[in-house]
Amino acid sequence: MAGFLTTHVLDTARGLPAEGLAITLCRLDGEERVALARMHTNADGRTDSPILPQESFATGEYELVFEAGAYLRATGQAGAEPLFLDQIPIRFGISDAGSHYHVPLLLSPFGFSTYRGS
Repeated sequence: MAGFLTTHVLDTARGLPAEGLAITLCRLDGEERVALARMHTNADGRTDSPILPQESFATGEYELVFEAGAYLRATGQAGAEPLFLDQIPIRFGISDAGSHYHVPLLLSPFGFSTYRGS
């Protein structure tokens, strides 16, 4: 069975899922970045489907780019320009083509964290 990639975003400053946050997934090939998907989070802070579904899942290096600045502006949390956090790129590797990879983002206006979830 092929694996798949999911993500979700939690707004830790508001204690809510981050709804409406744009996310772009790219595959890295040396210095080249190839955009594979662009989605927005739903009311639960998740994408409606895997951001990298089983039929496209492959080992390699990837990058999720979270458009935190636009989200923070839309929710009134942005503060002064330039923002401390605007785009948040997270680069990671997929080494097991048969596994579920979950890369969540915990976000506030002045910090973020991520991990490999389940």
